[in-house]
Amino acid sequence: MIVPPWRVFAGAGCYRCAVMGGKPAKSRPRVLAQFVLLPIALFALAGCATPGSPGASDQDKPLYPGPQSNVASLSEVIAAHPDDPQAYNMRGAVYGEAGRPEQALADFNKAISLDPNYAQAYANRALVYRRINKLDQALADENKALAIDPSYAAAYVGRGIVYREQGRNTQALEDFNKAIGLQPENPEAYYNRGLLYQSQRQHAFAIDDFSTALGLANKKTEPYVARALSYLALGDTKSAAGDLDEAVQMDPLNLRAWTSRGLAYERLGQKDKAAGSYAKALNINDKYQPAKEGFARVGGKVGQTYPTF
Repeated sequence: MIVPPWRVFAGAGCYRCAVMGGKPAKSRPRVLAQFVLLPIALFALAGCATPGSPGASDQDKPLYPGPQSNVASLSEVIAAHPDDPQAYNMRGAVYGEAGRPEQALADFNKAISLDPNYAQAYANRALVYRRINKLDQALADENKALAIDPSYAAAYVGRGIVYREQGRNTQALEDFNKAIGLQPENPEAYYNRGLLYQSQRQHAFAIDDFSTALGLANKKTEPYVARALSYLALGDTKSAAGDLDEAVQMDPLNLRAWTSRGLAYERLGQKDKAAGSYAKALNINDKYQPAKEGFARVGGKVGQTYPTF
């Protein structure tokens, strides 16, 4: 079994706060210039794993404030500038990343009501709709964003993802190609085009696109996982394992990366390392069936410690 990759590259799934399609957004009050979204710290990897022990998320806490502090800061800005659409767009982005779609939609709706030609807000609202599986509404918003700004590369990527999820592969490919034509250094476009090729079993093309995405944004986990799956499909297990080594070190809480890594090392005949990877996945989610099945296949035993590297 090959575990499907994350459906959305971090960049393609991120909200747009200050830049549209690589160009500055149209002039708005610069009341948010001092506001910075703070990153969440990644955790160091342990060198072994014991199924049944607490996962990293239970043992470590982020070193930086989470989205709630950003919401509070933006809410203060909105209170001082209630007619600024950018403030609502930015707070909506924070709500969206925090998994609060209703509040995100309310803020994007407000931004659009204040500025009906705010392409960025339409694209952000489309992302929320896509995440809650309202693809028709997402498509309508991406179309609106592109009607306002036909050179908005991020909206072509977003619409391409919607088309791909609707099974409209030809249109999806056209949009990803258009985004790449507008922004040849856009890693999101290459990554999502790679996913499209991968879904069509065109793994050589997919690997090329994932490699390009990594060259443009080599600190992203998703292209490593996706490229590894295409390597596995082509029988290049060693390359797959190398990519997944990178992925789990970059994102130690990535369930699919650990599970796919277990499969790669299982195929390489390194059962202890495979068991360690499956155990890591089970410590993240002990009900994840692919990891449970893989752990059983390699003879894993609960309570036993296995190497991960």
